[in-house]
Amino acid sequence: MEPPYAPLSESCAKALGDKVYDKRKVASQEIEKMVIEFNNKNNAGQIRKLIEVLANDYATSRDANRRKGALIGLAATGLGLGKDSDKYVNELVTPIMNLLSDPDLRVRYFACESLYNVVKVARSAIIPFFPEMFAALSRLVTDSDQMVKDGSELLDRLLKDIVTESYETFNLEAFIPLLRERMYVKNAFTRQYVISWISILNAVPDINMVNYLTEILDGLFVMLEDNTPEIQRMCENTISQFLKSIRNDSSSVRMEDTINTLITHAQSLNELIKSIAISWIREFVQIFGPNVLPYASGIFTAILPCLEYNVESKRSIKECAVSVNNSMMQLVSSKELKTQNVAKIDLRSIMEVLSQYLTHNSMHTKIAVLKWIHHLFTNFPNEMSAHASNLNNNLLLTLADNSDEVVLQSLCVLAEIINSQDTKDLDDFNKTHYRKFLLSLLTLFSEEKLILENRASLIIRQLCVLLNAEYIYRTFAEIIGEETLNLKFTSTVVRLLNIILLTSTELFELRTSLRDISNEKSADLFQCLYKSWVHCPVSTLSLCLLAQSYQHVSELVILFADVEITLELLGELDKLVQLIESPIFAALRLTLVSKSNNCADAQYLAHALFGILMLLPQTVAFDTLRNRLQCVPNYWGQNPIDDRSSLEYKSGIDFVALRAHFIKRQKAHREQRIIQRKRSVILPDSN
Repeated sequence: MEPPYAPLSESCAKALGDKVYDKRKVASQEIEKMVIEFNNKNNAGQIRKLIEVLANDYATSRDANRRKGALIGLAATGLGLGKDSDKYVNELVTPIMNLLSDPDLRVRYFACESLYNVVKVARSAIIPFFPEMFAALSRLVTDSDQMVKDGSELLDRLLKDIVTESYETFNLEAFIPLLRERMYVKNAFTRQYVISWISILNAVPDINMVNYLTEILDGLFVMLEDNTPEIQRMCENTISQFLKSIRNDSSSVRMEDTINTLITHAQSLNELIKSIAISWIREFVQIFGPNVLPYASGIFTAILPCLEYNVESKRSIKECAVSVNNSMMQLVSSKELKTQNVAKIDLRSIMEVLSQYLTHNSMHTKIAVLKWIHHLFTNFPNEMSAHASNLNNNLLLTLADNSDEVVLQSLCVLAEIINSQDTKDLDDFNKTHYRKFLLSLLTLFSEEKLILENRASLIIRQLCVLLNAEYIYRTFAEIIGEETLNLKFTSTVVRLLNIILLTSTELFELRTSLRDISNEKSADLFQCLYKSWVHCPVSTLSLCLLAQSYQHVSELVILFADVEITLELLGELDKLVQLIESPIFAALRLTLVSKSNNCADAQYLAHALFGILMLLPQTVAFDTLRNRLQCVPNYWGQNPIDDRSSLEYKSGIDFVALRAHFIKRQKAHREQRIIQRKRSVILPDSN
C-alpha cells in the first residue's frame, strides 16, 4: 500500500511539518533529490503528484509549521527542476502566492523566500504571473514585520531583473493600470515601491514609457505631496527623466491629455508641485507651439495667479509663469500662422478666464490680463468685437485701482476697443461708440467720488493721448450740455476738463486749434465746448481767453454781478490769474502790447482783465494782476475800438446767442441751489 503522502516517504512527510526548521530543511533536501531523479527519468506524473501533495495537504493546513513545510518543499521542487521548472510554474507559484498574505508573519517571510527560489530558476516563465506578484509585493512592502519587508524587497529586485531582460514578453499595457491604481495609495512604502518600478521601466531603452505618461503623470504629481524627502526626490527624478525623454522625442506624447493634467496640478497649493507643473507647461509651449493654443484658457488659469508672487521661495515659479505668458503672447502674435491660430483659440473661454482675473488682488496679474485683452483686440479685432460690450463694465471698474499702471493699461484696452469700432472718418463727429463709453465714464465719476477726485484727471489725459482728443472733448461737451439735473456735478466735471485743457501737454494741439476761431472747424469746436463750459463761469472765461474772444470776456465779466460770488468761485479766479501768468497764456500777455487789429483785441482784453481784477478781493492774486495791468501801455486806448477789427468778429460766431445761453444756464444753477437749500432745512416736528 502506498504511503498517504506519496511520493514522500513517511519520515520525510513527518519532518516536513515539524516545528524545527532544521528538520524541515533536511526534508526539503530529500525532496530536491527526489525531484532531480524524477526529472531525469521524465517522470512528470510523480513530480505533479508531489507538487499536489505540497499544495493541498501542506500549504492549506491549519498548522503553520506544515504551511512552512509546503513552502520549503515547493522551493526545493523548483530548485530540483532547474530550467525545467517552467513546465510546472503554475502549480509551483499559485500555492506560494496564496501564502504571501498568511496571517503568520513567519509564513509570509518563508513565502517570500520560497517564491524567490522558484522565480530564480523559472526566470521569464513567471512573466504571466507578474500582475499577481506585483499586487502581492505592493502589500508586503508595507508589512509590519521587517523580515517580511526585507524578503519582499529581495524578491522585488529579482523580478525587476527578469522584467528588464524579458521586456519583449512583458505585457506593459496590462501592467500600467495596476501601477496607476497603486500610485494613489497613501503609504510611503507603497509609493516608494511604485516609483521604483516606473524608474526601472523608464530606464529600459526599448520600453517607451512616454507612451503611457498620461496614465501615470497625475499619480506622480499626487505622490509629490508625500512628506517623505526620499519619495519627493524619487518623484522629481522620475518626472525629470520623462521630460528629458519628451525633449528628445515628443512624437509619442499625448499632448492634449498631458497638458490638462499639468494645468490641474499647476493650481496646487503645494509649491513643489506647482513649480514642476508650470515648468512642464513652459516646455510644452516651446515644444508644441501653436498646438497648445486650444488650452490657452487653462494655461492662463494656471499662470496668472503666480504673477503676484514676491517672496523669494516662489521667485522661480513667478519667473517660469512670466516665461510661459511671454511665449503664449508670441504664439498669438505670429503673423505667419495667424489664420490657423484664430481657428485654434477658444476666445470665449479665454475671455471668461481673463475677466475672472481682472478683479484679482494682484497688480501684476491684472496688468498681465489687461495686456492680454489688448493683445487679442490688436491681433483679432473682428473676432473680439463680440466680447467688447461684456468687457466695458469690468474695465471701467479697474479705473478705481490703486495702481496707476493698472489704470493706464486699462485705458489702453478701452481705447483699443473704441478704435476698433472707429469709422476712421476724421470729419465725422457722430461717434456713437465714443458717446457710449464717455457716458459710462461720467456715470462712474458721478457714483464714485474718489475716482473723480483722484483718478479722473489721469484718465482723461491718457484718453486724449490714446484717442482723438477733439472727439473726447466734443463728446464730453455734448453729454454735459444735455445735463439738467445734477448741475453741481456737471460744473465739477467742466472745471476738471477746463484745467486739463489749459495745462496738459497732451492737449497742446487742441489749445492751438482753439486759438484760431477764424477757422470754421475751430469755431465749431469752440461753440460746442462753450455750451457746456457755461456750467462753470470761471471756466467759461478761461475758454474765451484761450480762444482770444476778448470782447465776449469783457461782456461776461459784467454778468458776474448776477453770479453768486462764493469762496469756490474766488478760488477759481485766483487760479485763473495764476494761469494768465503761466507760459500757456504768453500770447495773451503779448496781446496787451500788440497793435494788431487796430488794437481792438488789446483794448477788449484789458477791459476784461480789469473786470476780473474788480471781482477779486485784495489778495496776492489781485496784486499780481494789478501789477501786470500797470505794465500795459495807454497809447492804444486813445482811439475808439473798431469791433470789426477784433478776432472775435472775424470768427463769425454768434456771441449774442452764446451770451444768452450763459445767462440761461447760470439762472438754472441759481434756481437749483435755492431748491437744494430749502431741502437742507430741517423742519421742526409738527407734533
